[in-house]
Amino acid sequence: MGAAAVRLALADARIGYGAVERAFAGYAHGEGCAGQRALHEVGSTGIPIVNVNNGGASGSTALFLAREAVESGAADLVLAVGFEQMDRDALPYRHDDRPSPLDRFAECEDAMAGRLKLPPAVRLFGGAGLEHMRRYGTSIETFAKVRAKASRHAHGNPLALFRKKVSAQEVLSSRVVWPGVMTKRMAASPASGAAAVVLCSNQMARRFALCSRVRIAAQALVSDGAPTFDDDILHLAGFGTARRAAAAVYEASGISPTEVDVAEINDGFAQEELLAYEALELCAEGGAQKYVDEGGNSYGGRCVVNPSGGMLGRGNPIGATGLAQSVELVQQLRGTAGARQVEGARVALQHNQGIGGACVVTLFQT
Repeated sequence: MGAAAVRLALADARIGYGAVERAFAGYAHGEGCAGQRALHEVGSTGIPIVNVNNGGASGSTALFLAREAVESGAADLVLAVGFEQMDRDALPYRHDDRPSPLDRFAECEDAMAGRLKLPPAVRLFGGAGLEHMRRYGTSIETFAKVRAKASRHAHGNPLALFRKKVSAQEVLSSRVVWPGVMTKRMAASPASGAAAVVLCSNQMARRFALCSRVRIAAQALVSDGAPTFDDDILHLAGFGTARRAAAAVYEASGISPTEVDVAEINDGFAQEELLAYEALELCAEGGAQKYVDEGGNSYGGRCVVNPSGGMLGRGNPIGATGLAQSVELVQQLRGTAGARQVEGARVALQHNQGIGGACVVTLFQT
Protein backbone atom coordinates (compact mmCIF):
# COMPACT_ATOMS: atom_id res chain seq x y z
CA MET A 1 0.00 0.00 0.00
CA GLY A 2 2.85 2.39 0.81
CA ALA A 3 4.50 1.75 -2.54
CA ALA A 4 1.19 2.25 -4.37
CA ALA A 5 0.64 5.59 -2.63
CA VAL A 6 4.17 6.72 -3.50
CA ARG A 7 3.66 5.87 -7.16
CA LEU A 8 0.47 7.93 -7.18
CA ALA A 9 2.24 10.89 -5.57
CA LEU A 10 5.12 10.73 -8.06
CA ALA A 11 2.66 10.50 -10.96
CA ASP A 12 0.78 13.53 -9.62
CA ALA A 13 4.07 15.47 -9.45
CA ARG A 14 5.13 14.11 -12.86
CA ILE A 15 8.59 13.12 -11.65
CA GLY A 16 10.51 9.87 -11.24
CA TYR A 17 11.63 8.37 -7.96
CA GLY A 18 15.22 9.14 -8.94
CA ALA A 19 14.55 12.86 -8.27
CA VAL A 20 13.67 12.20 -4.61
CA GLU A 21 16.56 13.14 -2.33
CA ARG A 22 15.28 11.70 0.94
CA ALA A 23 12.14 10.13 2.36
CA PHE A 24 10.27 9.91 5.65
CA ALA A 25 7.94 6.98 6.37
CA GLY A 26 5.31 7.13 9.12
CA TYR A 27 3.62 4.13 10.72
CA ALA A 28 2.50 3.24 14.25
CA HIS A 29 2.41 -0.57 14.12
CA GLY A 30 5.29 -2.29 12.38
CA GLU A 31 8.92 -3.28 12.61
CA GLY A 32 11.98 -1.14 12.05
CA CYS A 33 12.92 -0.25 8.47
CA ALA A 34 9.39 -0.87 7.19
CA GLY A 35 9.80 2.38 5.26
CA GLN A 36 12.78 0.96 3.42
CA ARG A 37 10.85 -2.18 2.56
CA ALA A 38 7.94 -0.18 1.14
CA LEU A 39 10.11 2.23 -0.84
CA HIS A 40 12.35 -0.49 -2.26
CA GLU A 41 9.24 -1.59 -4.17
CA VAL A 42 9.48 1.77 -5.98
CA GLY A 43 13.24 1.99 -6.38
CA SER A 44 16.55 1.38 -4.62
CA THR A 45 18.44 4.64 -5.01
CA GLY A 46 20.32 4.69 -1.71
CA ILE A 47 18.71 7.88 -0.40
CA PRO A 48 18.28 8.46 3.35
CA ILE A 49 15.01 6.91 4.54
CA VAL A 50 13.83 7.78 8.04
CA ASN A 51 11.16 5.75 9.84
CA VAL A 52 8.79 7.79 12.00
CA ASN A 53 6.60 6.45 14.81
CA ASN A 54 4.70 9.21 16.61
CA GLY A 55 1.48 7.34 17.34
CA GLY A 56 -1.56 8.81 15.63
CA ALA A 57 0.53 11.76 14.44
CA SER A 58 3.08 9.58 12.60
CA GLY A 59 2.06 10.60 9.08
CA SER A 60 1.97 14.32 9.78
CA THR A 61 5.26 14.06 11.71
CA ALA A 62 6.79 12.59 8.54
CA LEU A 63 5.39 15.64 6.72
CA PHE A 64 6.90 17.92 9.39
CA LEU A 65 10.34 16.37 8.96
CA ALA A 66 10.08 16.52 5.18
CA ARG A 67 9.20 20.22 5.32
CA GLU A 68 12.11 20.89 7.69
CA ALA A 69 14.51 19.18 5.29
CA VAL A 70 13.37 21.40 2.42
CA GLU A 71 13.14 24.59 4.46
CA SER A 72 16.62 24.12 5.91
CA GLY A 73 18.14 23.57 2.47
CA ALA A 74 19.21 20.02 3.30
CA ALA A 75 17.20 18.77 0.31
CA ASP A 76 15.15 20.24 -2.51
CA LEU A 77 12.71 17.41 -3.19
CA VAL A 78 11.50 15.11 -0.44
CA LEU A 79 8.92 12.36 -0.08
CA ALA A 80 6.66 11.68 2.91
CA VAL A 81 4.67 8.45 3.05
CA GLY A 82 2.47 6.90 5.71
CA PHE A 83 0.96 3.43 5.84
CA GLU A 84 -0.74 1.11 8.29
CA GLN A 85 -1.97 -2.47 8.38
CA MET A 86 -4.59 -2.55 11.11
CA ASP A 87 -6.43 -5.39 12.79
CA ARG A 88 -9.83 -5.22 14.47
CA ASP A 89 -8.34 -4.07 17.76
CA ALA A 90 -8.11 -0.32 17.20
CA LEU A 91 -5.14 0.62 19.36
CA PRO A 92 -3.35 -2.49 20.58
CA TYR A 93 -0.18 -2.33 22.62
CA ARG A 94 1.28 -5.75 22.02
CA HIS A 95 3.97 -6.14 24.69
CA ASP A 96 3.26 -7.28 28.23
CA ASP A 97 6.91 -7.60 29.23
CA ARG A 98 7.68 -3.84 29.40
CA PRO A 99 6.03 -0.62 30.51
CA SER A 100 3.45 0.85 28.14
CA PRO A 101 4.29 4.29 26.76
CA LEU A 102 0.72 5.21 27.67
CA ASP A 103 0.94 4.10 31.31
CA ARG A 104 0.87 7.67 32.64
CA PHE A 105 -2.21 8.40 30.54
CA ALA A 106 -3.87 5.25 31.88
CA GLU A 107 -3.22 6.33 35.46
CA CYS A 108 -4.69 9.76 34.76
CA GLU A 109 -7.71 8.19 33.04
CA ASP A 110 -8.34 6.08 36.14
CA ALA A 111 -8.32 9.21 38.26
CA MET A 112 -10.36 11.41 35.92
CA ALA A 113 -12.75 9.04 34.13
CA GLY A 114 -12.96 6.18 36.60
CA ARG A 115 -12.01 2.54 36.21
CA LEU A 116 -14.64 1.76 33.61
CA LYS A 117 -14.36 -1.49 31.70
CA LEU A 118 -13.90 0.24 28.36
CA PRO A 119 -11.02 0.46 25.86
CA PRO A 120 -8.54 3.20 26.86
CA ALA A 121 -9.30 5.45 23.88
CA VAL A 122 -13.04 5.22 24.57
CA ARG A 123 -12.47 6.11 28.21
CA LEU A 124 -10.30 9.06 27.25
CA PHE A 125 -12.47 10.68 24.60
CA GLY A 126 -15.75 9.58 26.13
CA GLY A 127 -14.58 11.05 29.42
CA ALA A 128 -13.56 14.28 27.67
CA GLY A 129 -16.93 14.42 25.95
CA LEU A 130 -18.69 13.90 29.26
CA GLU A 131 -16.68 16.71 30.84
CA HIS A 132 -17.60 19.01 27.96
CA MET A 133 -21.25 18.13 28.54
CA ARG A 134 -20.95 18.93 32.23
CA ARG A 135 -18.99 22.13 31.70
CA TYR A 136 -20.89 23.65 28.78
CA GLY A 137 -24.22 21.84 28.60
CA THR A 138 -23.36 20.03 25.39
CA SER A 139 -25.82 17.26 24.49
CA ILE A 140 -25.16 13.78 23.16
CA GLU A 141 -27.27 14.81 20.17
CA THR A 142 -24.51 17.27 19.23
CA PHE A 143 -21.99 14.43 19.00
CA ALA A 144 -24.49 12.52 16.86
CA LYS A 145 -24.77 15.51 14.50
CA VAL A 146 -20.97 15.54 14.12
CA ARG A 147 -21.03 11.88 13.08
CA ALA A 148 -23.97 12.39 10.73
CA LYS A 149 -22.09 15.27 9.07
CA ALA A 150 -19.09 12.97 8.57
CA SER A 151 -21.29 10.46 6.75
CA ARG A 152 -22.66 13.12 4.40
CA HIS A 153 -19.14 14.26 3.55
CA ALA A 154 -17.81 10.70 3.13
CA HIS A 155 -20.63 9.98 0.69
CA GLY A 156 -18.86 12.25 -1.81
CA ASN A 157 -15.44 10.64 -1.34
CA PRO A 158 -14.80 7.55 -3.49
CA LEU A 159 -11.83 6.62 -1.25
CA ALA A 160 -13.88 6.61 1.97
CA LEU A 161 -14.67 3.19 3.41
CA PHE A 162 -17.94 4.19 5.12
CA ARG A 163 -19.96 6.13 2.54
CA LYS A 164 -23.48 5.39 3.75
CA LYS A 165 -25.33 8.48 4.90
CA VAL A 166 -26.69 8.17 8.42
CA SER A 167 -28.89 10.58 10.34
CA ALA A 168 -28.19 11.86 13.83
CA GLN A 169 -31.02 9.67 15.07
CA GLU A 170 -29.46 6.58 13.48
CA VAL A 171 -26.19 7.45 15.22
CA LEU A 172 -28.00 7.71 18.54
CA SER A 173 -29.81 4.42 17.89
CA SER A 174 -26.59 2.45 17.34
CA ARG A 175 -25.16 0.23 20.07
CA VAL A 176 -24.53 2.11 23.31
CA VAL A 177 -20.87 2.20 24.30
CA TRP A 178 -21.13 4.65 27.22
CA PRO A 179 -24.71 5.45 28.32
CA GLY A 180 -25.58 9.08 27.69
CA VAL A 181 -22.14 9.81 26.24
CA MET A 182 -21.20 7.63 23.26
CA THR A 183 -22.64 5.14 20.78
CA LYS A 184 -20.74 2.84 18.44
CA ARG A 185 -21.19 5.05 15.38
CA MET A 186 -19.45 7.94 17.18
CA ALA A 187 -16.13 6.06 16.99
CA ALA A 188 -13.94 5.71 13.91
CA SER A 189 -13.14 2.22 12.69
CA PRO A 190 -9.60 0.89 12.24
CA ALA A 191 -8.63 0.72 8.59
CA SER A 192 -5.63 -0.23 6.51
CA GLY A 193 -4.31 2.25 4.00
CA ALA A 194 -1.54 4.54 2.81
CA ALA A 195 -0.94 8.08 1.59
CA ALA A 196 2.06 9.97 0.22
CA VAL A 197 3.07 13.49 -0.76
CA VAL A 198 5.99 15.16 -2.51
CA LEU A 199 7.40 18.41 -1.13
CA CYS A 200 9.90 20.61 -2.91
CA SER A 201 11.61 23.98 -2.83
CA ASN A 202 10.60 26.83 -5.13
CA GLN A 203 13.82 26.27 -7.08
CA MET A 204 12.98 22.60 -7.70
CA ALA A 205 9.41 23.45 -8.63
CA ARG A 206 10.69 25.78 -11.33
CA ARG A 207 13.27 23.26 -12.53
CA PHE A 208 10.73 20.46 -13.01
CA ALA A 209 7.78 22.76 -13.85
CA LEU A 210 5.90 21.28 -10.88
CA CYS A 211 2.53 22.54 -9.74
CA SER A 212 3.42 25.06 -7.04
CA ARG A 213 -0.01 26.54 -6.42
CA VAL A 214 -0.22 25.17 -2.87
CA ARG A 215 2.38 25.85 -0.20
CA ILE A 216 2.79 25.19 3.51
CA ALA A 217 2.33 28.60 5.14
CA ALA A 218 3.23 27.40 8.65
CA GLN A 219 3.53 24.20 10.65
CA ALA A 220 4.03 23.24 14.30
CA LEU A 221 4.77 19.99 16.12
CA VAL A 222 4.28 20.00 19.88
CA SER A 223 4.37 17.36 22.59
CA ASP A 224 2.48 17.15 25.84
CA GLY A 225 3.27 19.82 28.40
CA ALA A 226 2.65 19.80 32.13
CA PRO A 227 -1.03 20.89 31.80
CA THR A 228 -1.79 17.59 30.04
CA PHE A 229 -1.65 15.80 33.39
CA ASP A 230 -3.15 18.57 35.59
CA ASP A 231 -6.48 16.96 36.46
CA ASP A 232 -8.36 18.18 33.35
CA ILE A 233 -9.42 15.37 31.04
CA LEU A 234 -9.91 17.81 28.16
CA HIS A 235 -6.17 18.46 28.24
CA LEU A 236 -5.41 14.77 28.65
CA ALA A 237 -7.37 14.25 25.42
CA GLY A 238 -5.18 16.76 23.58
CA PHE A 239 -6.95 20.10 23.92
CA GLY A 240 -3.87 21.92 25.21
CA THR A 241 -1.42 20.55 22.65
CA ALA A 242 -3.80 21.37 19.80
CA ARG A 243 -4.33 24.89 21.14
CA ARG A 244 -0.56 25.52 21.41
CA ALA A 245 0.20 24.14 17.96
CA ALA A 246 -2.63 26.10 16.36
CA ALA A 247 -1.59 29.34 18.07
CA ALA A 248 1.96 28.84 16.77
CA VAL A 249 0.88 28.44 13.14
CA TYR A 250 -1.55 31.34 13.26
CA GLU A 251 1.18 33.58 14.62
CA ALA A 252 3.87 32.36 12.21
CA SER A 253 1.65 32.68 9.14
CA GLY A 254 -0.21 35.85 10.05
CA ILE A 255 -3.41 33.97 9.19
CA SER A 256 -6.30 34.05 11.67
CA PRO A 257 -8.64 31.12 12.35
CA THR A 258 -11.49 33.13 10.82
CA GLU A 259 -9.69 32.93 7.46
CA VAL A 260 -9.63 29.10 7.36
CA ASP A 261 -11.95 27.84 4.62
CA VAL A 262 -11.52 24.08 5.01
CA ALA A 263 -10.00 21.82 7.65
CA GLU A 264 -9.10 18.17 8.12
CA ILE A 265 -8.92 17.46 11.83
CA ASN A 266 -8.52 14.41 14.04
CA ASP A 267 -11.86 12.71 14.60
CA GLY A 268 -11.19 9.29 16.01
CA PHE A 269 -14.37 10.01 17.95
CA ALA A 270 -17.10 12.57 17.38
CA GLN A 271 -16.20 13.89 20.82
CA GLU A 272 -12.61 14.43 19.73
CA GLU A 273 -13.67 16.41 16.66
CA LEU A 274 -15.92 18.65 18.73
CA LEU A 275 -13.11 19.42 21.19
CA ALA A 276 -10.83 20.28 18.27
CA TYR A 277 -13.24 22.94 16.99
CA GLU A 278 -12.53 24.91 20.14
CA ALA A 279 -8.85 24.03 20.51
CA LEU A 280 -8.17 25.19 16.94
CA GLU A 281 -10.26 28.35 17.51
CA LEU A 282 -12.74 27.53 14.77
CA CYS A 283 -15.31 28.55 17.36
CA ALA A 284 -15.23 30.02 20.85
CA GLU A 285 -14.37 27.83 23.82
CA GLY A 286 -17.65 26.39 25.02
CA GLY A 287 -19.31 27.32 21.73
CA ALA A 288 -19.02 24.02 19.87
CA GLN A 289 -22.66 23.00 20.31
CA LYS A 290 -23.86 26.26 18.79
CA TYR A 291 -21.26 25.92 16.03
CA VAL A 292 -22.58 22.46 15.13
CA ASP A 293 -26.25 23.40 15.46
CA GLU A 294 -25.76 26.34 13.08
CA GLY A 295 -23.93 24.18 10.53
CA GLY A 296 -20.67 26.07 10.89
CA ASN A 297 -18.70 22.86 10.31
CA SER A 298 -20.14 21.94 6.90
CA TYR A 299 -20.83 23.32 3.43
CA GLY A 300 -22.35 26.78 3.61
CA GLY A 301 -20.93 27.27 7.11
CA ARG A 302 -17.92 29.12 8.42
CA CYS A 303 -15.41 26.30 7.74
CA VAL A 304 -15.99 22.94 6.07
CA VAL A 305 -14.52 20.38 8.48
CA ASN A 306 -13.39 17.00 7.16
CA PRO A 307 -14.80 17.16 3.64
CA SER A 308 -13.16 13.76 3.08
CA GLY A 309 -15.44 12.26 5.74
CA GLY A 310 -12.56 12.27 8.21
CA MET A 311 -11.53 9.25 10.20
CA LEU A 312 -15.19 8.63 11.05
CA GLY A 313 -16.10 8.25 7.38
CA ARG A 314 -12.83 7.45 5.63
CA GLY A 315 -11.47 5.09 8.29
CA ASN A 316 -8.34 5.48 10.40
CA PRO A 317 -5.13 3.91 9.05
CA ILE A 318 -3.11 5.49 11.84
CA GLY A 319 0.26 6.06 10.17
CA ALA A 320 -1.37 7.31 6.96
CA THR A 321 -4.06 9.56 8.44
CA GLY A 322 -2.05 12.79 8.67
CA LEU A 323 -0.88 12.49 5.08
CA ALA A 324 -4.35 11.49 3.83
CA GLN A 325 -5.58 14.73 5.42
CA SER A 326 -2.87 16.65 3.56
CA VAL A 327 -3.76 15.05 0.22
CA GLU A 328 -7.39 16.04 0.71
CA LEU A 329 -6.53 19.64 1.54
CA VAL A 330 -4.16 20.03 -1.41
CA GLN A 331 -6.91 18.79 -3.70
CA GLN A 332 -9.31 21.29 -2.12
CA LEU A 333 -6.90 24.19 -2.66
CA ARG A 334 -6.19 23.09 -6.23
CA GLY A 335 -9.93 22.96 -6.88
CA THR A 336 -9.80 19.30 -7.91
CA ALA A 337 -11.85 17.69 -5.12
CA GLY A 338 -14.85 16.94 -7.30
CA ALA A 339 -18.19 16.46 -5.55
CA ARG A 340 -16.75 17.45 -2.19
CA GLN A 341 -15.07 20.66 -3.42
CA VAL A 342 -15.25 23.61 -1.04
CA GLU A 343 -15.96 26.59 -3.26
CA GLY A 344 -13.29 29.27 -3.24
CA ALA A 345 -11.02 27.47 -0.75
CA ARG A 346 -7.78 29.42 -0.24
CA VAL A 347 -6.65 28.54 3.30
CA ALA A 348 -6.68 25.01 4.75
CA LEU A 349 -5.91 23.74 8.25
CA GLN A 350 -4.71 20.23 9.11
CA HIS A 351 -4.70 18.83 12.66
CA ASN A 352 -3.31 15.40 13.52
CA GLN A 353 -3.11 14.17 17.12
CA GLY A 354 -1.27 11.25 18.61
CA ILE A 355 -2.09 10.43 22.21
CA GLY A 356 0.99 9.87 24.23
CA GLY A 357 1.64 12.37 22.75
CA ALA A 358 2.24 14.57 19.76
CA CYS A 359 0.20 17.06 17.81
CA VAL A 360 0.93 18.49 14.36
CA VAL A 361 -0.96 21.47 12.95
CA THR A 362 -0.28 22.62 9.39
CA LEU A 363 -1.62 25.60 7.45
CA PHE A 364 -1.78 25.28 3.67
CA GLN A 365 -2.36 28.27 1.43
CA THR A 366 -2.73 29.03 -2.27
